[in-house]
Amino acid sequence: MDASETTINDLPTDAVVLDVREDDEWAAGHAPTAVHIPLSQLPDRIAEIPQVDGELPVICRSGGRSARAAQFLAQQGIPATNVLGGMQGWQLTGRPLVGDSDAPTVI
Repeated sequence: MDASETTINDLPTDAVVLDVREDDEWAAGHAPTAVHIPLSQLPDRIAEIPQVDGELPVICRSGGRSARAAQFLAQQGIPATNVLGGMQGWQLTGRPLVGDSDAPTVI
């Protein structure tokens, strides 16, 4: 099974997304509805993958790590879609960000 791709604009604003960035990137700023599992931890934390109707959107900074994560999930039988443009695109389109500071941003 291959993973598909989607764009930020195709996601509902309240979509649950799997964020596979590193801890410092997550802390700087992430989607309010995101679940955080860094790419390197994904195989060990497969039981924590959120269950969604349809394909699970997977996001990283720009789309590279999330493409690998979505492909891995698809190989495990979990329908996943890579979010093109990643969190950089999320921020550019004005979608909300939350983080550990008063001024969340994507790093």
